[in-house]
Amino acid sequence: MVRKSLNNPIYYQEIIDRISLLSENSTGRWGKMNVCQMLKHCDLVLQVALKNLELPRINLLFGTIGVFTKIEMYVFNNGIPRNMPTFQKLIVNFECDFDESKTNLLKTLEEFREACENGNLPDHHRLFGNMTEKDWTFLEYKHLDHHLKQFNV
Repeated sequence: MVRKSLNNPIYYQEIIDRISLLSENSTGRWGKMNVCQMLKHCDLVLQVALKNLELPRINLLFGTIGVFTKIEMYVFNNGIPRNMPTFQKLIVNFECDFDESKTNLLKTLEEFREACENGNLPDHHRLFGNMTEKDWTFLEYKHLDHHLKQFNV
């Protein structure tokens, strides 16, 4: 079973290529975000891994669910379910500029790749608990893949 992750150059390029296929007119198959908001949301999620955005503390129950979700995704290599709740800080429900959001996401992806190469990723996530580079690159791939599928790319 192949577990795609952003630390593999083939799958990293796949994500870049899929983002490049998006246009201002791309429409989502589910959810409330438009394509620009989705790009901004994905950028914010990567900013957590780059230590530029701190998520709020969560209660023990949600933390436990998060750790089990991370384990389940590894074991079954499944994707993220549609319309999952997210941290308030990661919700993008405002208008944004498509070209700027796309450019920023591609730039942030490059910063994420560099952080991986330099071993500069956090060792903890508020929801998923203890994290390794393997965890970050796997879960970030899954998150981007989820939203790119949402917009048919």
